[in-house]
Amino acid sequence: MTDAQETAADTSLRTTGGAPPDDVAPAPIPLLEPREGIPPVVASDDALAGVIAAFAAGSGPVAVDAERASGYRYGQRAYLVQLRRDGAGSALVDPVGCPDLSGLGEALRGAEWILHAATQDLPCLREIGMTPTGLFDTELAGRLAGFPRVGLGAMVESVLGYSLEKGHSAVDWSTRPLPDPWLRYAALDVELLIDLRDALEEELDRQGKLEWAREEFSAIASAPPAPPRQDPWRRTSGMHKVRRRRQMAVVRELWTMRDQIAQRRDISPGKVLGDAAIVEAALTLPPNAHALTALPGFGHRMGRRQLEQWQAAVDRAKELPDAELPQPGQPLAGPPPPRAWADKDPAAAARLSAARTAVSELAERLKMPQENLITPDTVRRVCWEPPKKLTPDTVEDALAGYGARRWQIEQVAPILLRALASEA
Repeated sequence: MTDAQETAADTSLRTTGGAPPDDVAPAPIPLLEPREGIPPVVASDDALAGVIAAFAAGSGPVAVDAERASGYRYGQRAYLVQLRRDGAGSALVDPVGCPDLSGLGEALRGAEWILHAATQDLPCLREIGMTPTGLFDTELAGRLAGFPRVGLGAMVESVLGYSLEKGHSAVDWSTRPLPDPWLRYAALDVELLIDLRDALEEELDRQGKLEWAREEFSAIASAPPAPPRQDPWRRTSGMHKVRRRRQMAVVRELWTMRDQIAQRRDISPGKVLGDAAIVEAALTLPPNAHALTALPGFGHRMGRRQLEQWQAAVDRAKELPDAELPQPGQPLAGPPPPRAWADKDPAAAARLSAARTAVSELAERLKMPQENLITPDTVRRVCWEPPKKLTPDTVEDALAGYGARRWQIEQVAPILLRALASEA
């Protein structure tokens, strides 16, 4: 770290949440270049072997980040992986040239990985063979510590006194070769992650929340991959406008065809056909390709063959027997929406209102978002079907059964017990 970096970091560590004395914040220092310059992009097995050896010989935690091409390519694969570790410096690894990074993942086994918003990057890292055995999530740490803004740039600025240039966050990272300004941005994303981690650990410890954070980090690291979404077509933007089952079938057929085309061409589904166009076709039920052409999203830029493909999908949905049409909504796996509670079960509605108030007040006292203190879904489930006998043990068991961590149970169970008992 340079002298200027050390000064800024030392200043932030002497204050609460990175704010200087008397709340007079100095202007952040622009972070313009990585300490050792832009690392070369590793895109061959020989170069990767050198990185693996260097990082295996490094010490302490390793900062990790990944860049995807969301909005440009199909899926959420990684197109660049950035790493930094004491004794190894920084590295930029190209998963296109080196699609199997399991050797690098194995070299880092046992080391703590530092990620910002870990749940966003872990799926794409897992796909290329990189899975941490332990981690520190700087975004989640910021939430637990009560920072009002927890984006990486905001955290680096408020805690360490630096400003990061974020202009390349949404570029097409599948571009090859990657331009130097993009590579500089990518390297800077891990430049101060270790320093940020250390400062946040100190702040969490000062607030008495460090063990809470460690429980959260352990849960993220040990969580299995998320299962595939059921009926993903139901998440089409604007789906709330589609009421009739025949219209839902049109959405399903168009969404499925779009997904197949996007996967085959390796482009974002939105670049094949927009959600708004799918919903418009479902609402209109065009009788032929000529009528389809008049709808927004199916304009003159589409060729005749494309229009006929989309119309064929619409026609398939229109010809389905009633028994094969999708059902409205999805079966609920838990309590009904809270807005329906007052009619269905007024006592449960009263329990939920009392519990929400208690959780909100506790979250405010602990200076953290309510959803990090306990998930709203957990509160709803316990209030809808509370334990038959209300005791500290039964409420704790109920929370644990819904996946609450030990620290969450210790904080929430007493206030939840009081809320449930007051409305019993």
